[in-house]
Formats: sequence, C-alpha cells, structure tokens
Amino acid sequence: MRPAGSRTSFTLFLCIVPFLILAFLFSYLPLYGWIYSLYDYKPALGIEGSEFVGLQWFQMLVSSPTQMAQIGQVLMNTLAISFLGIATSVLPLFFAILLNEIKAPWFRSSVQTLTALPNFISWVLVYMIAFSLFSSSGLVNDVLNDAGLITTPIKFLDSDQNVWITMTLWSIWKGLGWGAIIYLAAIAGIDQSLYESARIDGAGRFQLMRYITLPQLMPTYLVLLLLSIANILNNGMEQYYVFQNAFNKEWIQVLDLYVYNIGMTGNSLSLATAIGMLKSLISVALLLTVNAVSKRVRGESIV
Repeated sequence: MRPAGSRTSFTLFLCIVPFLILAFLFSYLPLYGWIYSLYDYKPALGIEGSEFVGLQWFQMLVSSPTQMAQIGQVLMNTLAISFLGIATSVLPLFFAILLNEIKAPWFRSSVQTLTALPNFISWVLVYMIAFSLFSSSGLVNDVLNDAGLITTPIKFLDSDQNVWITMTLWSIWKGLGWGAIIYLAAIAGIDQSLYESARIDGAGRFQLMRYITLPQLMPTYLVLLLLSIANILNNGMEQYYVFQNAFNKEWIQVLDLYVYNIGMTGNSLSLATAIGMLKSLISVALLLTVNAVSKRVRGESIV
C-alpha cells in the first residue's frame, strides 16, 4: 500500500503538470527554431528546400563592419535603457512604503487601483494617449501655443532627443503601481511586533519606515534587482515598436526590436534567429552568473 505522504506528493505533482506542459510548449519547444540559424531559410521553400550554410550567419555578424556597427548601436540602446530601468527600480519600493502609510483605506485602495491600471493597457493604447497629448497637433502643444509660450510645435515624439529617458518615463508610468504590489505583499508579511516594540521605544512614523519597513523589504528588492540584471538584454519590443519612427529609430531600436526588424522587415529570418539565439545564450549565462553571486553574497540562490 502506498504511504499517505507519497500519495500527497503525487497529487501535488499532478497539480503542476499543466504548468510544466505549458512551459515546455511555449519555452522549450520553440528552441527547435534555432535550427533556422544554420540555413539560408526561404519561407516559400521550407526548411527542406533551403540551403544549409552552417555558421555563415554567425561569421557574418563579426566579419561585417556595417553589421557590427549596427549591433553596437543596438546594444548601446539596450544597455542604456536597461540600466535606466535598474536605476529607477527603487521607485516601486518607495511608492509601496508611502502607499502603506496612507491611513484611509478607501484612499489607499483608490491610489493603488489608479496606479496599477496602466499595466493592463496595451502599448498601442499608450501610444495613442501619447500621440493625443504630445504630437505636434496634440493637446500639450495646443495649450502652449494658445498661452503664447511657443510659436512652433515642440517635437516630443518625432525627435531623436532624450529617447532613452522618454522611454524610461513611459515604462515607469505604466509599471509603477503594478511593481509596488509585490512590495505591499511583503509589507503585509512583516512581523507587527517589530513596529509595536519600536513605538514603545518612541520611534516615529519615518523612523519605522527607515529602520523596520525598508530593511525588511531589502531581500525582496535584491532578488528582483538580480533578476533585472540577469535580464538586462531583454527589454521586450512592444513599447519600442509602437514608439519608433524615422526620426528616433537609431536610438530606440533595442535588441528585441532589432531582431524583429531584421526577420520581418528585412526578410532575413535566419540572421534574426542567429542573433536571437546568441541573446538567449548570453541571458542564460548572465542568470547563472547572478545566481552564483547571490549564493556567495546572500547565501541563497535565486533559481
């Protein structure tokens, strides 16, 4: 007869089987597509009719000065925007702390809902909002023109100035409230006796935040920070795809968008696969490195 503990373990395993299947289908099975990097793939001919070229696309990446210059610019954009995101990753932490200090439950819930709502808006709708407000004929330029502050429209969107900062600000607006949720959950798990003991010792509200709330949230923040560093090459492409135009394309094109543009617009699926493959391998190496650093510094691994 099977022991009760064994039956419980098997039942729990069955509960996660659907998620394992989904992870395999959407995360591991697509890796078969890496084979396209070894062919001069033509969609009309299929993989069987396409010419096998081996490592030709990887050699071209390092042998072509033009390609290297493009990749250098793309990597600079990717790393710059990622570092700005890492530098501003403390904002959801402080926002959660301040939000937790709001005593009126209805007001706290309202602020949390309003700030988390943009996370559920697609980047297409975000761009529509941006275009309505900041285009040459948008609301902001109309107000400034009517007030006599400007005579020609300010080019907020169709300009190559401060693109990295602009994209970071839009990301903050969209993700600030949502990013604070995990810190609010961590705050709810803090032992309340710590606050009670500190109040007895005469600690004020700001001292409670500084000496109890903030230190208790640092382990969560450090884990998220390490994961952000491991994903430094993964910016996504939706935001940059909808905001790109002929004026800012050089500075807004991150690695994911560059792979998409090469594969779909440039009709070079094999080269795009090769670049995406290298990006994935580098990301895995970064994750393993960050995990090793976390284990050495914190005594705990993150994966």
